[in-house]
Amino acid sequence: MKTSQETAAAVERLYDTYPFPPEPLLDEPPPGYNWRWNWRAAYSFCTGQTPQREEIRIIDAGCGTGVGTEYLVHLNPQASVVGIDISAGALKVAQERCRRSGADRVEFHHLSLYDVDQIEGQFDLINCVGVLHHLPDPIRGIQSIAKKLAPGGLFHIFVYAELGRWEIQLMQQAIALLQGQNQGDYQDGVKVGRQLFEALPENNRIVKRDRERWALENHQDECFADMYVHPQEIDYNIETLFELIDAAGLEFLGFSNPRYWQKERLFGKNPELMARSEGLSERQLYRLIELLDPELTHYEFFLTRPPLKRVDWSEDNDLLAAIPERHPCMTGWPSKSLFDYDYQLVKLSDEEFKFLEACDQNGSSPEDSSQTQTVAEIIKHVNFDLDGVRSLLQRQLIMLNIDR
Repeated sequence: MKTSQETAAAVERLYDTYPFPPEPLLDEPPPGYNWRWNWRAAYSFCTGQTPQREEIRIIDAGCGTGVGTEYLVHLNPQASVVGIDISAGALKVAQERCRRSGADRVEFHHLSLYDVDQIEGQFDLINCVGVLHHLPDPIRGIQSIAKKLAPGGLFHIFVYAELGRWEIQLMQQAIALLQGQNQGDYQDGVKVGRQLFEALPENNRIVKRDRERWALENHQDECFADMYVHPQEIDYNIETLFELIDAAGLEFLGFSNPRYWQKERLFGKNPELMARSEGLSERQLYRLIELLDPELTHYEFFLTRPPLKRVDWSEDNDLLAAIPERHPCMTGWPSKSLFDYDYQLVKLSDEEFKFLEACDQNGSSPEDSSQTQTVAEIIKHVNFDLDGVRSLLQRQLIMLNIDR
């Protein structure tokens, strides 16, 4: 069995051989958005309100080739960003990526997550995507980075889920068996894996799963290696996931894909089953849902260090006094047919469209209070009610600001 140091060195060699992610370098800001990397959008999702500050510190913990880092800089124009990674080869790509796209408010450090305490200060937003499950000691890793989270900050995490990656695990083990003493030669591992996919019958379960879910990205050797020949991977289920979360000593805010965790979509048509599920704890309900829909390949969620004030806008007077603005992450606006923060197609009613048009005035000049309108002021002129406003908020089409 490898020591922790040997495993870390093997992971570093993989990413020096195949820097990941392999997205192309651009001479302009990257296209689109990931709302989880937008401080204002993520804060609104987690708390129900926009943040008071935008001059924040962000760390991309395990930044790889800087794909997420680049977005973090461009989506948060008042933030300073730090990227750390174990692979010098990946960091070299990250530095060039950010230089070319004009992401100049970033600094990089060649560090393991275990050594993040070498970076001074705390951070308002920690981004840790696809990293913890590759550590030999994920609990030590999450505890190390959790110490750097400022009170009221957000910690965004992405780790693998075992149920949706079953076929990947099988192929990983098969490649390792055929490599034998050549394990650790990642180019050989990619060669063996590709030969297997070519040789296996078309109706083979592993082949079908790869073709359905992963083939578009796995034509690149970097992606294939990261998926099938990685020297260290831990896949989680709800029970082991919350063991990891509890070890961080932080508060769980929720998953960033709430639609998946709605029991109604699975057995809502059966009142008896719905009634039985009422007796389950939150974590038991999560476990039930993943067992009944085992397509989930990863968990993505937010943690915080209290205190963090949250607003549910259940009081009408509070909602009427709020200042709304259109969500920054949508594509196709201004149109009644557009893509939302999760790139899901949304069709707006006439009233919703008019309300969002009015919200645009607030978002265009937030520093000029004379130009902003509260919810109450907008609905005086738009045929809209508070239930409609709450629906827009719940669907992440607007954000609300408490008039401070």
